[in-house]
Formats: sequence, structure tokens, C-alpha cells
Amino acid sequence: MSPNPITFHLICYDIVSDSRRARVAKILERYGWRVQKSVFEAVLDRDRRQFLERLLLKTINPKEDQVRFYPLSKRNRSKVKILGTQPEFAIDDNSFVV
Repeated sequence: MSPNPITFHLICYDIVSDSRRARVAKILERYGWRVQKSVFEAVLDRDRRQFLERLLLKTINPKEDQVRFYPLSKRNRSKVKILGTQPEFAIDDNSFVV
């Protein structure tokens, strides 16, 4: 069986409908941390990411809406520069909340 690596993801969305946007935000709040209004950070293994993708595809209108997953390596994350206020939590690539 192949390993199921854990990866840090930046997830952002542009959702046209207010009700769909609220549903997408609620879903993402179960899988990660909101860092801006339409941007989340999440630590996901492959199976969990694929499950989340399927769940979001059932929620969005793919002709109007967009959700993007950006996987970031630990090295690239260390280069992220944040200007202004920062979230009050730390993310550990080696563990995740189930």
C-alpha cells in the first residue's frame, strides 16, 4: 500500500451565491483554519483532501464558482510573509485534526 502523505494546503474560493458561499465556508471550517474571509489553511492527507474535494463539488456550481487547493511544502511555507494581523494558532504538518 502506498503512503498517504500529509500536506499543508492553502484553500481559497470565489463563490457567487451567498448561500453556497456560507455552506462552503462551513465545510472548510471543519477541515482547516480560516485565515481570511475566503482563504483557509488545512493539513490534509490525500484521502481526506479527495473526500473534501468531492464534498465541495456537491456544494458549488462549477459553472459559476471556483475553489482552489494550493499544496505548500514546509520549505515554501517558511517563506510566506504575512503583513498585518496573524491567526493565533500554529500548524504542524505532521499531525491533523480528524
